[in-house]
Amino acid sequence: MSDLLLLDGAPLPMVDAMLLRATSYGHFTSMQVRDGHVDGLDLHFKRLDRSTREVFGRPLPEDRVRADLRAALDQAGSGDLSIRMNVFADDDLHLLTRVGPPVAAGTGSLRLLAYQHERAVPHLKHTGTFGLTYYARAAKQAGYDDAVFHTATGELSEASIWNICFARGTSIVFPAAPVLNGIRQQVLQRGLAAFETTPIRLADLSTYDAAYLTNSIDPALPVAAIGSVTYLPHPESAETIATAYTSQEAQPI
Repeated sequence: MSDLLLLDGAPLPMVDAMLLRATSYGHFTSMQVRDGHVDGLDLHFKRLDRSTREVFGRPLPEDRVRADLRAALDQAGSGDLSIRMNVFADDDLHLLTRVGPPVAAGTGSLRLLAYQHERAVPHLKHTGTFGLTYYARAAKQAGYDDAVFHTATGELSEASIWNICFARGTSIVFPAAPVLNGIRQQVLQRGLAAFETTPIRLADLSTYDAAYLTNSIDPALPVAAIGSVTYLPHPESAETIATAYTSQEAQPI
């Protein structure tokens, strides 16, 4: 017999079971599209190809990804979108593209609670996100906005769905612990005249002037606190980051 899927006991005859592979063993990238342009689009192409070679042992050409992105734009009928592209495979390689409305960047600052947690193969943006969701939920139950992670030796690494960076004056510092090198983080680093990558320990958090979260939605979301360590608005570093982003033009699909 063919695969059978049920939701709350009711059959789902129109769902292809093969697509479930996209949420078990695979990788993905997410992007915000504005007027048909994407920040760091070339970096998305490189991520998808590099990860596909590592996870599935075959390349994912840029032309194929771009064609699927253009098809998504044609189907959506709008140049402003949120797009997530999942890569999975059976005998063939598949791209599952999910298109939704654009998401505006956050305007507040977040209070984070630190947990010891290290993602498996953290350099890959893979579909194993249970731990991220689990700790984010735990942080919210404890009265915080989200979770940030540290290693067993107390080095800060990344937040649940963000990279994190810190500032001393106008100097921007990134954690040296193993993390996913996010696209927006790479765009920021491209635009900075200089930056530092160094171990950032829990015990040293109060020595920094500010902290910021970056991802495809939020280019520089201020951190208000990590546990009991608080950060006030810091115009000097905020301006440094804003100037770095301004220097990097979005790329057309």
